[in-house]
Amino acid sequence: MPAPVVVAVEIPAPREAVWEELAALERHVDWMQDAHSIRFLGDRRRGVGTRMEVETRFGPLRTNDVMEFTAWDEPESMAVHHRGLFTGTGEFTLTEIPGGATRVEWREQIHFPWFFLGPAGAWAARPVFRFVWRRNLERLRQRITGP
Repeated sequence: MPAPVVVAVEIPAPREAVWEELAALERHVDWMQDAHSIRFLGDRRRGVGTRMEVETRFGPLRTNDVMEFTAWDEPESMAVHHRGLFTGTGEFTLTEIPGGATRVEWREQIHFPWFFLGPAGAWAARPVFRFVWRRNLERLRQRITGP
């Protein structure tokens, strides 16, 4: 199994301000290029147990990713379990940096189905994931701090 894909960015804003934007799950489509739409499954919109279906697009690949939040430690971290065609786990961690900034780390462990070459496919996709997710974090930074 390939190691998780990890990307990070420093945002010149307090952790609480970064958390406020990150916790607004319905707005993830505004800064995640690969997230086309979000539909909540149930009444929850925040916290452990929140479930949502995300129409995800990576180039020509389209899939519906069902995510369930398995951790929600405000304002430090949130984690999901991915179910669907691609499975795995993901986590955002926010760390205060001296001077009032916040480091946002995004860690994903994605498992590919056998017909997408399983672990070999996941390994080959790592550079694409890293590129897209790093750009997503840059877009998150712009939403919080402006251009």
